[in-house]
Amino acid sequence: MKILTVVGARPQFVKAAAVNRVLCEKHTEVILHTGQHYDESMSEVFFRELDIPEPDYNLGVGSAGHSAQTGEMLIRMEPIFEKENPDWVLVYGDTNSTLAGALVASKMHIPLAHVEAGLRSFNRAMPEEINRVVTDHLSQLLFCPAQKAVGNLKLEGVTSGVHIVGDVMYDAVLRHSATAEKKSTILSSLNLESKKYLLATVHRVSNVDETQTLLNILETFGMLGETVVFPVHPRTRKAIQTAGFSLGENVKLIEPVGYLDMLWLEKNARVILTDSGGVQKEAYWFGTPCVTLREETEWVETVEAGWNVVVGTQRGRIIDAVRNVSPPAARPNLFGDGTASQNIVRLLENERK
Repeated sequence: MKILTVVGARPQFVKAAAVNRVLCEKHTEVILHTGQHYDESMSEVFFRELDIPEPDYNLGVGSAGHSAQTGEMLIRMEPIFEKENPDWVLVYGDTNSTLAGALVASKMHIPLAHVEAGLRSFNRAMPEEINRVVTDHLSQLLFCPAQKAVGNLKLEGVTSGVHIVGDVMYDAVLRHSATAEKKSTILSSLNLESKKYLLATVHRVSNVDETQTLLNILETFGMLGETVVFPVHPRTRKAIQTAGFSLGENVKLIEPVGYLDMLWLEKNARVILTDSGGVQKEAYWFGTPCVTLREETEWVETVEAGWNVVVGTQRGRIIDAVRNVSPPAARPNLFGDGTASQNIVRLLENERK
């Protein structure tokens, strides 16, 4: 069986690495990297740390507006899909790379499988939400991390080919946490003590491209009265520099970190502030309280379990959540048992038969 896997952004590298390890035991995988995340800190370091084979194709698309970026991917993908003629195209998550892979596979009548199917924020203003919905409705196999995703798809009339498999990011966390503990020196290099700092990530369009919103978030970080470690996405850094924002002395602005360093920062933070879906889940698995800087989340299970508080970007709500966070002792097993990758490969095999 030949699988053509489309990736383009750092969360997808993590997910694809978990599946690659199982898939390549018996099958062939062709990896197509769109180049959506393209620099060392956002791409190459993840391939090294996660032991992912070098991509068979790198489109080198880079940054652009949503339409231009997706359109360029479509143009460059089609001849590769035709040449490789895979049994399945496998896409992950909700990026423009995911949408482009889904569209090309659909138009070329190549079976499509979507990992992290059925997630919904119910906010159509988010580009990621459009990407998810379109990809799900084009897919023949839909791999859901939990029951709520299945329910979301059913509400949209999508019931065929839907399977709960668990979360491949949990597979990755289980596999790499011990390595992170052994190899990461990030705490000592930043002079940090475990549970005595906050960790922040901000990259969503609604938070970064709206100047006043970004300013409010940064000013709030400065008012928290604790060390805030802030690995900065390149687009976020550019927005900060363009607007000429200054940061509080308690905010440690650092370059994006690799996967192992990020896991170790997450595990040892007192609280995480983020607008990232993947970071919300990793916080949950590590037992680190999470404050989500959005008005909604796809990962409502973490909120219902009491370990994630969705606060938007209002200063008072952020400060109150960080200072008064008090999750319950229990953390239910929400997203499978760490065998999502095996489940995905098995279902691909069974469908082909």
